[in-house]
Amino acid sequence: MVFFLRPDEGATLRLEPMKRIIIVCGPTAVGKTGVALELAAAAGAQIVGADSMQIYRHMDIGTAKPTAEEQARVPHHLVDFCDPAEPFSAAAYSRLARKTIDRLLEKGVVPLVVGGTGLYIKGLLGGLFPAPSPDRNIRRRLQAEAEQLGTPALHDRLVEVDPKTAARLHPNDTFRIVRALEVLEATGEPISRQQDRHRFEDEPYLALKIGLFLEREALYRRIDRRCDAMLEAGLIEEVKGLLKRGYSPQLKSMKSIGYRHVVDYLQGRATFEETRRLFSRDTRRYAKRQLSWFRADPEVRWLTPEETNKARILVSRFLHGEPVDFDPQLGGWDAGRLGGWEAKT
Repeated sequence: MVFFLRPDEGATLRLEPMKRIIIVCGPTAVGKTGVALELAAAAGAQIVGADSMQIYRHMDIGTAKPTAEEQARVPHHLVDFCDPAEPFSAAAYSRLARKTIDRLLEKGVVPLVVGGTGLYIKGLLGGLFPAPSPDRNIRRRLQAEAEQLGTPALHDRLVEVDPKTAARLHPNDTFRIVRALEVLEATGEPISRQQDRHRFEDEPYLALKIGLFLEREALYRRIDRRCDAMLEAGLIEEVKGLLKRGYSPQLKSMKSIGYRHVVDYLQGRATFEETRRLFSRDTRRYAKRQLSWFRADPEVRWLTPEETNKARILVSRFLHGEPVDFDPQLGGWDAGRLGGWEAKT
């Protein structure tokens, strides 16, 4: 077991065991669920979701939520618990995830955090900077401007005043664009600068981070097949049901990939073929952004979904306090394995 030094109230140092958790991350459709289920079975772990869409009730098909059978195989936490109209943030996720993980660790259960929402994972492992309280007047005005001028116009404004934040946000991400502009107006300082100053210094866990990847064309084929399968499995009916329940298309949850595309189809703004094409295209673009986020973390060990045995070896070594650095017998697993992703858009 690995230990770290912590000063007690008397200023003497005492040894405490570090809390070990496993992370399985990567782009959408890469196969995180299948690998996580195998690792959980091998390590006696339970899964803690880290997906910003799988948290929502009534949104199953379009979020690729683990099936009832999969959840029966391994207990899942922080999946299917939030109403689609309920505000939910990375800070709220961090609080809930830490409570869940600490409960599991107290019971001697290995927490296996699985998902593709990079900010959730980063906040869980390193904390989130103390953002200013919302200024409702500024937010209402910016939301009105977004409705009048269109969200891309506000994104253009953000490019001028906070290019770093603008670069990581989709031009139609109304919620986050409005929030970034709101923080700037309320504090006089870009939100990216505040985040950089915080530097995510709170580190409550020792984490093994396993990132899954596929070659570009292989992943894109998977994404295309998954989008088609979602439409065939009833995504349109799922969205109809959400609308009948009274969930507004303007909700953050309803503006996500797949759901917003189907809303456009149902409201006559796109044909079925156009909906299908844009759904796949935007999912591919999202996967590329996810990879860009995770590959910036040098602690991620990159494996393909087929290298499950290597993943099991890494997990076993990690949980037994053994080194998990480069091993010639296992092969390399740094971000260099992702070569070629920069070449195309």
